[in-house]
Amino acid sequence: MHEMSIAINVVDIITKQAQAENAKKINEVDLEIGVLAGVMVESLQFCFEAACKDTMAEDAKMTIIDVPGKGKCLDCNKTFSIDTYLAPCPNCQSFSVDIIQGREMKIRSINID
Repeated sequence: MHEMSIAINVVDIITKQAQAENAKKINEVDLEIGVLAGVMVESLQFCFEAACKDTMAEDAKMTIIDVPGKGKCLDCNKTFSIDTYLAPCPNCQSFSVDIIQGREMKIRSINID
């Protein structure tokens, strides 16, 4: 379950940032996660709650912002929506596709006191 390691890393990052800002508590964190990132959101939510125990992020809310997948065909240059790594181009049916969006996983913002 790599979601636990992701949750622990998120808590470490936001805690360090909050401490640098002399905060006492972390209230909320917004994460951008691409649909192709391979993260089970429900599992990440559960793991985040566990990772926050006994930290300044305890009781913090985590909001997930879904980032849709996009690919660009390397043969015909068409850009299109994808939800899997093996998506053919809808224009020319080529599987030579460069994934240009959807693998993201980043902290967008934190709310601290």
